[in-house]
Amino acid sequence: MPVWENYLNVIEAGRRLKVHPETVKRLCRQGDLPAHKIHNTWLINIDTLDNFAGTYNPSRGARRRLIA
Repeated sequence: MPVWENYLNVIEAGRRLKVHPETVKRLCRQGDLPAHKIHNTWLINIDTLDNFAGTYNPSRGARRRLIA
């Protein structure tokens, strides 16, 4: 069994989390989602992603502000 079989890239992780791959990259960069960066690719362990998915609550448009 190859070692990399237990890992997903940001595109695959985004599909599982139902978020954009850039969101997955941001989560990895911030340290919210534990991952390994090899060259220019983030690799996320499947078990780690499944644990994270159970607690992750995406807040759509969190950066947008309403002007009143």
